Formats: sequence, C-alpha cells, structure tokens
Amino acid sequence: MTDRAKTRSAARLAAVQALYQREMENTPLPLLLNEFHQHRLGATIEDVTYVHAEVSFFDDIVKGVDARRDEIDGHIVARLAKGWTLERLDKPMRQILRAGTYELLARLDVSTGTVISEYVDVAHAFYDQREAGFVNGLLDAIGKAVRS
Repeated sequence: MTDRAKTRSAARLAAVQALYQREMENTPLPLLLNEFHQHRLGATIEDVTYVHAEVSFFDDIVKGVDARRDEIDGHIVARLAKGWTLERLDKPMRQILRAGTYELLARLDVSTGTVISEYVDVAHAFYDQREAGFVNGLLDAIGKAVRS
C-alpha cells in the first residue's frame, strides 16, 4: 500500500468517526473539523499512534456528506430491503454508507472498486463479516447506479 493510500484510508476511518460524532452530538462542522485536525488526525491517544490522514481528503468527505446528506440518504434508502429505514441502521453503519456513497457520487478520481473495498475495510473496524458484506452489496448497487 502506498503512503497516499494509507493516509486516505486513515482519512476515511476518521471521517466516519467525525460524521458519527456530528450525528450524536450535533457538533458544528467548523468545530468538529478543528477538533479532528488538532487532536485526532495522526495523534497519539492512550499510547496508540494513529496513521497520519490526508487532511484535505478527510475534510472533503466530512463536508461533502454534510452538504449532500439528503441526496446521499436518498440513494441509500432506495437500496434498502423493503421495510428497512435509514433510522433502523446502526449509527456507525449510516456514516459508513454515507461516506462511501459520497465518494461514489463526488470523487470520480477514486475507482468504484477502491471506494467499496475501503469502506468494507472501515466496516471491519466496527462490525463482523456479515455487516461488511452488507456494506459491499449496498455500495456496489449505488456504484452501478451512479457511475454507469
């Protein structure tokens, strides 16, 4: 994995964490970004040093999801099984799907396969294989719809 790939992977994981915090605490976006820039990205927390994240990529995902949330949620809801709502999904799962969908919509410089693979990896940080498979399937369906 190249250094750029590592810093982007770290940015994706941090973006999901930031989006989760925004939903849980309704932290204003400028304050949230500043907190992550100053205290989390590449920081050492409880004797664990986190990989440096590509800050501009992190910012783009967090700001992009925030700005396009209704559009993004529409793509996700359209592909959920009958009877499922976005609110029924775990909060971290919602953020994983939102971030992945944003990249599929807005980051055409990143291949569909890379987006899906990266967010499956992010899902593994929070969930077991079953949920990671759900992320794979849903993002694949969205990718086919928005990038065909």
